[in-house]
Amino acid sequence: LGEFHLYDSANADGAVAAKLIKLARERGLAVLAHCDEVAIDKLMAHAPGTKLIWAHSGIGGTPVAHVREPMRRHPSLRGELSYRPGLTESGTLAAEWRDTFNALPERFLIGSDTWINQRWQHYEALMDEYRAWLGSLPAPIARRMGWGNGAALFNVPS
Repeated sequence: LGEFHLYDSANADGAVAAKLIKLARERGLAVLAHCDEVAIDKLMAHAPGTKLIWAHSGIGGTPVAHVREPMRRHPSLRGELSYRPGLTESGTLAAEWRDTFNALPERFLIGSDTWINQRWQHYEALMDEYRAWLGSLPAPIARRMGWGNGAALFNVPS
């Protein structure tokens, strides 16, 4: 359906956000939300089961525990990982993220966040970074996160 930003989680209770998330569920469409974990719960309360993609799996480096909890509560929630602070440490996948991906391999997908032209300058480097840490995961998990989860979300045959 598209992408939207909620700079204040209270806005997730607004009429527009509720209508958008209900429309996505009714039509079986995915929607990507830039928001915090409080807004995730509010949005999903409007329309449980919505295919909601959480941009960057949080805002500004949301702690991993605060990412895992909404994932536990909302089975249809997916976490997108572009420009995610704390994902890697010294170029390798952070241990807490490795544990999360091993526990929830079907719930995360990579993205590019190319919402402005300048981001295209960094696209190749971002994909190289993904390849590096995906390569450190078991192959089936890396394939899911690198392609399979996104393909399944959008009903693309793998």
